[in-house]
Amino acid sequence: MSNFELVLKLLLQLTIILVACRLITIVGRRYLGQTDVVCEMIAGVMLGPSLFGLITPDLQQWLFPKAPILLATGEKIPNPSMSILFAISQIGLVIYMFLIGLEFNTNLIKQRVKSAGLVSAAGILAPFTLGGTAAFLLYGKAELFKQGVTPWAAALYLGASMSITAFPMLARMLYERGIAKTRFGTLALAAGSIDDATAWCLLAIVLASLKANTSIAIFAIGGGIGYVLFSIFVGRPALTIFTRMTKRDDGVTIQTLTLVLIVLMFSSWFTDAVGIYAVFGAFILGTAMPRGEFADQIRDRTEYLTTSFLLPIFFVFSGLNTQIGLVNTPALWGITLLIVAIAIFGKGIACMLAAKIAGENWRESATIGALMNARGLMELIILNIGLEQGIITPTLFTIMVIMAIFTTLMASPLVAFLLQGTSYTKSSV
Repeated sequence: MSNFELVLKLLLQLTIILVACRLITIVGRRYLGQTDVVCEMIAGVMLGPSLFGLITPDLQQWLFPKAPILLATGEKIPNPSMSILFAISQIGLVIYMFLIGLEFNTNLIKQRVKSAGLVSAAGILAPFTLGGTAAFLLYGKAELFKQGVTPWAAALYLGASMSITAFPMLARMLYERGIAKTRFGTLALAAGSIDDATAWCLLAIVLASLKANTSIAIFAIGGGIGYVLFSIFVGRPALTIFTRMTKRDDGVTIQTLTLVLIVLMFSSWFTDAVGIYAVFGAFILGTAMPRGEFADQIRDRTEYLTTSFLLPIFFVFSGLNTQIGLVNTPALWGITLLIVAIAIFGKGIACMLAAKIAGENWRESATIGALMNARGLMELIILNIGLEQGIITPTLFTIMVIMAIFTTLMASPLVAFLLQGTSYTKSSV
């Protein structure tokens, strides 16, 4: 395939992706009360083999070819068309995780440290323990984990996957309702941010532990810890230069934004190079960046393009790896129900009870549980990492995607129901 043909196909792929995501989002928001993230997750699955591939398999494979190309030497390489989509989706993830880091408000944690710590601990320990136990029980069954993955690595990965929270969606839902600064709103935000940060650290440890060579694992863990410490104690003071540049130039200029992107890409490259993952470096850099006018303007200049153009590509790439037809036996559907039950009880119920113990009333505690239980985009990121790193099989990937969509679908209508008739019904989600 020539470069010209690759560009033509890419433009058509991007057109189909954006149209599908936009249409599903319009329907989902208007008639089902769902957020953009949920709708785009569903659109991604629909464009994959689970729906589009069932209706017109030849057209779906032509548009999104998954089969590798066989060279004359007999060597197989990934289809260049899909490699380009993958690369674009990864750039989108890096920028998006950086923006999430920018929204990570440590002041919220300081304000509600005891309550947030309790809810967050419940939201990490319960799903991690249940997920890890399920991995031990399911290990060796139904080919859920790739060969060579040890039971302990499988348990660590599944536990970390169960512990994730859709923090960006949680924050948007609270801000849209105007309750982000209320007592239970700040508690939910603080607990969600701690949960996601902890889950990403757990994932970094899992990825490092999977290295066959002990020295490589030590290098990955040491490099990750060193990067975090450098970002906190050296990077954070040094990065205040962006605040001074913003004040000097009366706003964020093209030069300032370019410099931020240079630092972002290098940070992401570094954590990927040491053996963790690019998005981890992007997230940590975001948390170390100065706040205030600089952060607000960086978000204004990058968020729309990232969320409306780059992220839908990632959703579709995830959907291409989701094959619901792989869950084709009663045993596999039983495992799917088990995973969904563990997700709800381990995260939603545990966080609800923890919030109640922390002093919230039952309505607000249940709302916090519903918000913390949503996995959203964050779950898809961690699942794609597991698939790319050879930890899980496409079958378990599909099961976990079903769980992520189900728990995320629950959140918006459940929160609307729980807050109905209260002073928190400022606006609809």
